[in-house]
Amino acid sequence: MIRLTIDSTGLARTRFVVSPLHEAVNTLMASALSSPTGPYAWVGRTRRLLRREKLELLSGLALEQDGGYIPDFLSPHPEGPEPTVAEQLEAVRRTDPERVLAELETAQRGLPEANLAGRRLPEAVLRTLRRGPRYFAERVADELGHYWESALAPYWPDARAVLDAEIDQRGRHLARYGSGSLFNSLSPQLSWADGLIRLESRFDVTLPARMVLLMPTLVSRRIHVILDPVDGCHRAPTLMYPIGTPAAAPQTPTPALAQLLGPTRADLLAALVDPITTADLAARHFLSAGTVSYHLGVLHRSGLVSRVRSGREVLYRRTPRGEEMLATE
Repeated sequence: MIRLTIDSTGLARTRFVVSPLHEAVNTLMASALSSPTGPYAWVGRTRRLLRREKLELLSGLALEQDGGYIPDFLSPHPEGPEPTVAEQLEAVRRTDPERVLAELETAQRGLPEANLAGRRLPEAVLRTLRRGPRYFAERVADELGHYWESALAPYWPDARAVLDAEIDQRGRHLARYGSGSLFNSLSPQLSWADGLIRLESRFDVTLPARMVLLMPTLVSRRIHVILDPVDGCHRAPTLMYPIGTPAAAPQTPTPALAQLLGPTRADLLAALVDPITTADLAARHFLSAGTVSYHLGVLHRSGLVSRVRSGREVLYRRTPRGEEMLATE
């Protein structure tokens, strides 16, 4: 069981964040998604690319079974709500050498008091480390950058849109029902009551939290807490939770489709993954409701979208003809 004590000040500081490198490092976990089909099938393909590109350090640090530890400096603590990949890679390169050594030692020895198992690191990892922790940080940052560009960058705009939509939805829940209800809604394994966050886990940890970062993920299959294993640093715990029923990732229209329909109509057609209202589309695309209504009307008359009334709302979605056009143009 993981227990985090948090007071009202800590709750006030708690915030959501989306982190590109956390998603990249999550693909190295044994618990990463591996489905060969569906909108996130790319996650399962990342491991094959990792082996094909001969990224020795990342391959050596990746986990083949649950219970191990991947050094946290590979996914730097986000300072803001939207860290860029370039900022995070630079943070990896500038990691304090003592932190590099401490976290790699944790990977090898584990933390018996927390039920965290250690493991033997491959010779490629140890050989690079012998050249110094600063050199190790620079080389692993280079591999992360290459891995990001090859395996994740092509899918990140769509993935980011889904993660942002998740945060918007959770923000509405927070505004309506409060922070206690928000924590309790994230996972059946997570509960909050009387200033104590409890997470069912094979690890046994109890510590105070001056704040908590909430990080949705498309890659992990289960909720977990990222805790700082280095004494004296006291980085805020990060609560990473899988999106319960992730919406299908919106597609990116091709230049040919944008030229045929116009860029705005092409973007709106691509965004109609699930039924959605004019108001929600307008908010996501920073357009007026009138502008969105006009373009949806054109798409509807062309047979590319359908509309149906649900209570007081009208929901739009792509028709099979719209799906075919988006797939072939």
